Amino acid sequence: MNSEQESLFWADQWAHRIIKRVESDDDLKKVVKKNGYICMDEKTPSGHIHIGSGRGWVITDAIAKALRDQGVKGRFILGNDDIDPFDKFPNYLKKEKYEKYLGMPFRDIPSPEKGYKSYADYYFKECTEKFDKFGIEAELQSTGENYDKGLFNDTIKIALDNTKQIQDIYRQISGEDSAGVKKLPFNPICEKCGKIGTTEAYEWDAEKEVIKYRCRKDLVKWAQGCGYEGERSPYNGGGKFPWKVEWAAKWPSIGVVYETAGKDHFTHGGSRTVAVQIATDVFKYRPPLPSDWEQTGKGYEFFTVGGKKMSTSKGSGIGFATISEHVPPKLLRYLLIKTRPRAVLDFDPYDSNKLLLLYDSYDATERIYFGKDKKENERELAHEKRLYELAHVGALPKKLPLQIGLGHASMVVQSTNFDIKKSLEILKGTGHIPAKTSKEDLDYVKQRLTRAKQWIEEFAPEQYKFIVQEKVPAEVKELSKEEKKALNKLSDIIGTKKWKEKELESAIYEFAKEELTPKQLFRSAYLALLGKERGPRLAQFVLSLDRKFVLERFKV
Repeated sequence: MNSEQESLFWADQWAHRIIKRVESDDDLKKVVKKNGYICMDEKTPSGHIHIGSGRGWVITDAIAKALRDQGVKGRFILGNDDIDPFDKFPNYLKKEKYEKYLGMPFRDIPSPEKGYKSYADYYFKECTEKFDKFGIEAELQSTGENYDKGLFNDTIKIALDNTKQIQDIYRQISGEDSAGVKKLPFNPICEKCGKIGTTEAYEWDAEKEVIKYRCRKDLVKWAQGCGYEGERSPYNGGGKFPWKVEWAAKWPSIGVVYETAGKDHFTHGGSRTVAVQIATDVFKYRPPLPSDWEQTGKGYEFFTVGGKKMSTSKGSGIGFATISEHVPPKLLRYLLIKTRPRAVLDFDPYDSNKLLLLYDSYDATERIYFGKDKKENERELAHEKRLYELAHVGALPKKLPLQIGLGHASMVVQSTNFDIKKSLEILKGTGHIPAKTSKEDLDYVKQRLTRAKQWIEEFAPEQYKFIVQEKVPAEVKELSKEEKKALNKLSDIIGTKKWKEKELESAIYEFAKEELTPKQLFRSAYLALLGKERGPRLAQFVLSLDRKFVLERFKV
């Protein structure tokens, strides 16, 4: 793909815009020649990371992939902002254990779990260790290590040499009372207590290139400094920028050409506006898309899963790492790729059929990609194919996988009391699994049956749940003579031969018209099998059950 017209898919459009901007800007050409087309995102590992952050990661990953598909070196770099200060307690940590670390960089705080280098390392890896499942290909960087190795030294000097200009930008955008108006644009790490959230830099000696600072006991309400006063070099890990300045400094230091964020950061006069102005006026670097010189642009909309129903911290929603235990990551990636970034997305699988519909949508896109289903509209066809390419996790399959819809799978697993092995036998008996099936396809069906079981247990509304009654339900006694007679005849019809699903479905409907009404017959059949008036599609359901059991049960 080399032009916007060749793909109307949003990720390809962004890739085209990025390439077009770079090709029209000599400075960016030099940046890209050295570094490639860097698409950036970053996260402070202050605790369990919300699924909403995953939207930004998937968006950025998709655009980096689209850049590579257009023949350039697209890179997704995700920064771990591990040098940020610990400023509040998640409600799942013991206050008495971690209170003494308030104000320290996250990378210098012990991990809540064994096997990780630090607090920052644990919460960051909790997510990034799941990236393979989401199909996210990212280069991971530690912001603290970037400071240590001097990556920001040039921008640190530029910022400190232009302190007044940065303060004026804060004043112009955020007002006279903004904290950025009153201090130097750098937070040193106290050499005595190791805290960064309690230090105040009050003088920059440009000749000696040292910062004079105090570690104040009263600077912030959430941490107490040690009172030490001294001076140190700001370079090579001596501290960090305030985050709005840091955002702007990362762009020229790393060579970023694209970086988005949630829409809250892009509000007029907000953090992105400040960063854009600093990048433009102080660092003389063209801000990455979706921003431009002095233009903030727009971020992506919020993404929540289940609202507060699966809270990880203060009812704020499910964590990125946790969601993969409940909803297949490839389905969430598909949902996020399918939905344009600036569309609001609240996906609530609880007590609804939304997850069922998402599976159906994914399966439909997969069939279109492999030519099993058609789209008359060429644009829609191209869109669905591109959606599948960018949403798929792992190498693209060479042929259409053996599909069993989640609704059908959930019906089969319930009819066997969640016995996966028996469920496979039923699907073989009904012809849904051919006699000659590859191990790969069989594994694919097993996964779908397992997920169907999980859907029934965790998410499905009551209307999708049932238990096949071992004994004749008491409700059968309430059936009229006509209804019982109809069930007897239905038993005879089913017993005449080995039916195909569509054939039996037609036969049941035709029979129902003669004897009762379809509604009455189905109600009678469900009461006999399940003890409830509604159930799954009758022909499909009957064929999933033991034949002898069905024939005897309808002889009422």
